[in-house]
Amino acid sequence: MLDTVGTLARLGLAAVWLISGGIKLVDPGQTYIAVQAYDVLPHALVGPVATALPLLELVLGLLLLAGLATRYVAGVALVLLAVLIAGIAQSWARGLSIDCGCFGGGGSVSAGQTEYPQEILRDTGFALLAIWLLVRPRTWASLDGWLGWGREKTTGSGNSTGPADDYSTSIAEGK
Repeated sequence: MLDTVGTLARLGLAAVWLISGGIKLVDPGQTYIAVQAYDVLPHALVGPVATALPLLELVLGLLLLAGLATRYVAGVALVLLAVLIAGIAQSWARGLSIDCGCFGGGGSVSAGQTEYPQEILRDTGFALLAIWLLVRPRTWASLDGWLGWGREKTTGSGNSTGPADDYSTSIAEGK
């Protein structure tokens, strides 16, 4: 059951990053505007961040989709989500009227058109998925499982004896 929850968390978070990164990648000009609207980076860094962000999101999404290095990817995703939440929160605190640009768009909007609380809650939900995978990266249909990463052997009493020698041993033991 826990592996199923983890799989849903992994695939859900993969979808978030793939959609978010894909939308940003096809409209780099709008991504630039969205990053610039936060008004926290020196002008010279806006372009590199606007270019790197969608690429990072796509890489995170692909790695999560494949289930490769899930715990590490979840850690990077959690850090990125914390930065994004902090960016939204600082915009709200400073009285900026911007669309976060998390799923395309972004930039200045009319006063009263912001959705900061909803954006922070949404990203917090995504962060909870990342935390689940950070704590318990075991999922179904993953390269980690195929490679035997993140699996532990248990003795008959259920005590862990360390990493499994191979994935088939874990399957045979009902893991």
